[in-house]
Amino acid sequence: MFGRKKKTVEDEIEEVEVLPRLSDEDAEIWSEPGPRNYGEVDASEGYVDMGSILFPAVQGMQLRTQVADDGTTVLQILVVLGNSGIQMSVAAAPRSGGVWDELREEIRKGFEEQGAKVADYPTRYGNELLVDMPMQMPDGRTATSRMRIIGREGDRWFARIDILGPAAANEEAGVEIEKVAAETPEKIIKEYIDPVIGLAPFQATRMAYAINIPGPAVRKAAALMQGLYDAFIGKDCSQVEINPLVVTEDDDVIALDAKLNFDDSALFRHPDIVELRDETEEDPKEREAAAAGLNYVNLGGDVACMVNGAGLAMATVDIIKHYGGEPANFLDVGGDSEPEKIAKAFSIMLEGGQAKGIFVNIFGGINRCDNIANGIIEAAKIISKDGKSLPVPVVVRLEGTKVEEGREILKNTPIGNVFPAATMEGGAEQIVKLVAQAKA
Repeated sequence: MFGRKKKTVEDEIEEVEVLPRLSDEDAEIWSEPGPRNYGEVDASEGYVDMGSILFPAVQGMQLRTQVADDGTTVLQILVVLGNSGIQMSVAAAPRSGGVWDELREEIRKGFEEQGAKVADYPTRYGNELLVDMPMQMPDGRTATSRMRIIGREGDRWFARIDILGPAAANEEAGVEIEKVAAETPEKIIKEYIDPVIGLAPFQATRMAYAINIPGPAVRKAAALMQGLYDAFIGKDCSQVEINPLVVTEDDDVIALDAKLNFDDSALFRHPDIVELRDETEEDPKEREAAAAGLNYVNLGGDVACMVNGAGLAMATVDIIKHYGGEPANFLDVGGDSEPEKIAKAFSIMLEGGQAKGIFVNIFGGINRCDNIANGIIEAAKIISKDGKSLPVPVVVRLEGTKVEEGREILKNTPIGNVFPAATMEGGAEQIVKLVAQAKA
């Protein structure tokens, strides 16, 4: 935002306040690219006044200035936040415009003479320059420093804005995707794909431009995205991720690392994928559970969970966290839980001493609660020498088919350390307390 310097009592800024929340009117103005003319928004609070430039204060930022020979006129402002910076300068310009078109070519030639690669491409800010400057590292290695140069023209003014550091390549550099999704979801680029058509070339090209791929590499990036989609569909993937994706000095687009998750139910169609399996990279408990027909995932905590159904399993994990516990695993025994299978699940959960308590949370449909109860008794026979004890407290919540029979079996069993629970909430709270007591 640009205007005449306001009269101030002191020349130095003693304290910078964080920009207040925008009003609805201001939010509408800010939905369009800036900078803006002075007076378009309320800048009475939360802005740093540098004479010709007013800019919002952000907590944690550092401010550096370049001053003219007169000692008072600010020529450039550099704002640093984290490892990134934005450098701004403003000058008078004719109302007719056209300054950026002329200046952009001069800037491009200047950088190219220094050995930089420069791309001129359109963005929401108009045409901007993406500069990759080769540089020598202290250890002698060669690296590339990226810079974005934006030119904006207003009412008799021109602003040059240079974006430096990681933010020049990624506007959300270093920010977790979950935080971006919660706070600025509009910065997540989405394309909705018609499964009949697949990822269309224009969609891939649009995404390439959106993530600031340099112009000469756009076609290659678009082709890579289409190949990525084809791999996702062709190999029955549940997830495909590339991170990082890089553009070389020769404008090649390379996936330096990638992650692919496959639908286990579709692996029979892909023996080539099955051949790539490396069991040494897998959790031994997860392999053992899979062989027994159990769906087991180690979560690293100390409160083991045994449930039936993936939805109930996730809810159980969440409610244990709610009461302050740390889930040890995700374990779905499925719908055909005979006593032997339940006993095997107990053995897997208790193996290695990770679990300090077990929460059995069963809603019987196909599963029968009496089978679950008998399985717990069988587990005690296998695990303990006397067949009448379990090494950790076990809280059992049963509902559904044969629930009364299951509760009666557990009521009459001589096995110690087994505690019935009337509700899922009560059971989760109880097992978390018992584990805490055992660890104390």
